[in-house]
Amino acid sequence: MTTLRTALVLAAVPALITSTVLAGPAAGTTTTRQTVDVALEWYDITTATIAAAGAPTQVTNNRTWAIGWLAASRALTRSPAGATPYKEAALATAVHETLVTLVPARKAQLDEALATTLGRIPDGADETAGTTAGRQQAKAVLVSRTNDGLDPASVNAPFTPPSTAPGVWQPTPPTYSPGAQYGNRLAKPFLLKAADQFRPGPPPALGSPRYNRDLAEVRTDGVLNSTTRTRAQTDTAQFWYGSSYVLYTAPLRVAVAEAADRPLAERAKLVALFHVASVDTQIATSDTKYTHQRWRPVTALRATVDSTWTPLHDTPAHPDYPSGHNTYSGAAEQVLTTLVGARTAKPYTIGSPTAPGVTRTYNSWHQLTQENVDARVWSGIHTRTADTVGVTLGREVAANALRNAYKLFR
Repeated sequence: MTTLRTALVLAAVPALITSTVLAGPAAGTTTTRQTVDVALEWYDITTATIAAAGAPTQVTNNRTWAIGWLAASRALTRSPAGATPYKEAALATAVHETLVTLVPARKAQLDEALATTLGRIPDGADETAGTTAGRQQAKAVLVSRTNDGLDPASVNAPFTPPSTAPGVWQPTPPTYSPGAQYGNRLAKPFLLKAADQFRPGPPPALGSPRYNRDLAEVRTDGVLNSTTRTRAQTDTAQFWYGSSYVLYTAPLRVAVAEAADRPLAERAKLVALFHVASVDTQIATSDTKYTHQRWRPVTALRATVDSTWTPLHDTPAHPDYPSGHNTYSGAAEQVLTTLVGARTAKPYTIGSPTAPGVTRTYNSWHQLTQENVDARVWSGIHTRTADTVGVTLGREVAANALRNAYKLFR
């Protein structure tokens, strides 16, 4: 068990394993066994599997989580009352079946992990029923998501800017890469009625007071060698520069651990709904970005103020409005606050792949959102309006997912 988990689990998110002392066969003796939290065990296995061989597109990896944990939730919803062997076998098998299908390069490791989990579960009818239900539900959800447009090729469908007029998005330095994630807006949502269901209105008009304030803030605080951005602000920008999917994997795990006293079905639903909302949010984000096609600060500033202006961080290859990091943050905060509460029982610490060796400690989910809003301005890659509108859009999409979650589990 120890060797397998060392190979599978990321060091940043170790599995929760506790020791349970049971009465031994004779008076005065005890036997110690390990009790493994199956939800955290397979959370960590999912994390490690995607880190090792997942898709190059963020939304595709969110889709993998959503399918696997939705399948687990469905199998658990149908579980016999009090049948722990059924529940543990169902969760493990549902997630395993999904991962070996969508991340086949890790099949050997996943098969070994499933064998380890099932090896702890007493043999019998409950274990057999659980593995059957988990496998069946995974296959059913996989079939329902066939050709949903969330594969990497579809996500990055080609996009050509319609013009070079002021305000219209253009490829940005230094690589001038073509527009990315255009295809998200064409994908099949989980619970949105349509990609534009919560589409916000247009960004501030060019030359309006709000537009000018936004651009002035990025110009001074987001430039590479800023004299107004503090060291702490630069550190925040660096910490939150990476993939939202990666940055939020640890906070979601904290939430799953905090819910350890809840039924296994509820904890699986937490993971499933987090990723369902994340997928739907990215679809809505792409729709809004490519509807309004607002140019990035670096394009605006080079065209109108300073042809050499350079942001602290390279600008991602898609339009400014709204910020994808902040739609993701808004959705994450909405799901976590609704399902586990606004604050954690004790402070939690997370790291960042774009700030190696650095950790930050929080005790609420809203703190993450606040830092994301500021970070994208201080990175020089988004306007503040794009950030705040993004948070609102993410919250609305996630609230819709939570209101309609029953459709996924009936």
